[in-house]
Amino acid sequence: MDRFEALRTLLAAVDGGSLSAASRALGMPLPTVSRKVSELEGHLGTQLLVRTPRKLALTDAGQTFVPAARRILRELEEAERAASGEYREPLGELLIAAPIAFGKLHILPIVLEFLRAYPKVNVQLSLSDAVIDLVDSHVDVAARIGRLPDSGLVALRVGEVRWITVASPDYLAARGAPMTPGELTGHDCLTFEGLQGARTWEFGEGSDAEPVTIRPRLGVNTADALIEAASAGLGIAQMTSYQAAAALRDGRLVEILKPYVEPPIPVHLVHTGPPLLPLKLRAFLDFASPRLKAALRDLPL
Repeated sequence: MDRFEALRTLLAAVDGGSLSAASRALGMPLPTVSRKVSELEGHLGTQLLVRTPRKLALTDAGQTFVPAARRILRELEEAERAASGEYREPLGELLIAAPIAFGKLHILPIVLEFLRAYPKVNVQLSLSDAVIDLVDSHVDVAARIGRLPDSGLVALRVGEVRWITVASPDYLAARGAPMTPGELTGHDCLTFEGLQGARTWEFGEGSDAEPVTIRPRLGVNTADALIEAASAGLGIAQMTSYQAAAALRDGRLVEILKPYVEPPIPVHLVHTGPPLLPLKLRAFLDFASPRLKAALRDLPL
């Protein structure tokens, strides 16, 4: 039995939630996946998984063994990278995660420059508004917008953004600009349903926060759609300053309710902080940080 391969198969089944998911993820026949997990359990002399028609569940022994298996494979990967030269020069695969709009606007241009500067590094850029677990997803570095919870991640602050309220000049000419958040109840509003509640906007922070019930004329789940709808004069929208920056610069949108703006939101690059940082990751952090700081300094604040 190849124990390392058996560990990888076990973790693929646990992460995917089923032996079938592991089969798809590994490109391995389902009977082979089942056999490798069974062989590992036989070698250990204990059951690790409870198999049901819908999902897998870890036994008590499995709950103890799986974190140890992850640690063993991480250490093996570190040793392989060291042997292959990743700690002598930047090379290999780099997996980067970022929110969709922020990734398209700010991370992708930096990645394109980085690839030209470091021809021996290949990058996978994963764009998602979901918060990805860096360890489980094998992500090397992620851009995070918002206050970070306490965790073992290493965070490098690169700037800040904020939520702003905007509308097109045509909409404001036709309907007038609200002077206080409470006046939004008489306006058509456009909601970004992917990041916030569709019918309540908040102004301020903590105990001073003022919730306002708004009337959604249109709800969308991408920043591009929200900007297009607001620019077309369909209503008032809330979005982040980096999302609105281009439309504000060219006059398609105008910021309103400035006295009620919320406190800035920090932006970080985060990584798991392995004891020995691969040079590909160090190179990207050194390359991306000053460029992101410069880009975020130019945003409307």
